[in-house]
Amino acid sequence: MFATERRNVILEILNEKKRVTVKDLSKILNVSEATLRTDLTYMEKQRLLTRTHGGAVLDNAIPSENTFSERAKRNVESKSTIAKKAIELINDKDCILLDASTTALEIARLLKENNIQLTVLTNGITAAIELRDNPAINVILLGGMLRNGSMALEGPFGVPVLNQIHVDIMFTSARGFTVDEGLTDFSVYEVELKKSLVSKVEKVVAIIDHSKIGDNSIASFATIHDIDEFITDEDVDDQLKEVFTQNNITFHIAK
Repeated sequence: MFATERRNVILEILNEKKRVTVKDLSKILNVSEATLRTDLTYMEKQRLLTRTHGGAVLDNAIPSENTFSERAKRNVESKSTIAKKAIELINDKDCILLDASTTALEIARLLKENNIQLTVLTNGITAAIELRDNPAINVILLGGMLRNGSMALEGPFGVPVLNQIHVDIMFTSARGFTVDEGLTDFSVYEVELKKSLVSKVEKVVAIIDHSKIGDNSIASFATIHDIDEFITDEDVDDQLKEVFTQNNITFHIAK
């Protein structure tokens, strides 16, 4: 088990039990206590949990740098450029899904002024508000838990809606992307939802600005095999392009 996978399992255990000991984790994961202490120290630095004597407890607070308002200030031009390319993939009368990322919000802002008939599902509160005044767009807000500092409804509560609706395209961003881990994020709650969404849609389009390529976060929600199209704002190296080709991923550079 890779370190990222192991840490994801630790978060899942904490999500269920709220607290855990190193000794119990060692038995569950069959990993040395020394390795687990290193994991917990790393995860505490990421503000995902709080270390205790002999274990850890779940930390529900979102780090300030990862709040929606702070993320919305970063790489604004790149996100806008990616959004303009993304809407070229949308056809009249499509049913699309926008995640709660700030890049997906840029797509919503463009669609708000677009005369196109759509059904849009989203777990992003801000994206839903942007689209509500366009009479040609039906907006379905997926239910879930709202945490402090977040504009995303998270958790599995919105999944049953997808069992009743055929979704043509899901547009999703991430905290990071690597070939080995795929699309990763820092919130175990949102990852849980995104995993379910990815498994139920017709096509997954990754909308990833250049700063996130090669970066990694705590939990993976989509592997390289789950992605159908990949949009970014700068060219990538030939090795990554070859990986995309081998996995039948259509690569777009937004200009």
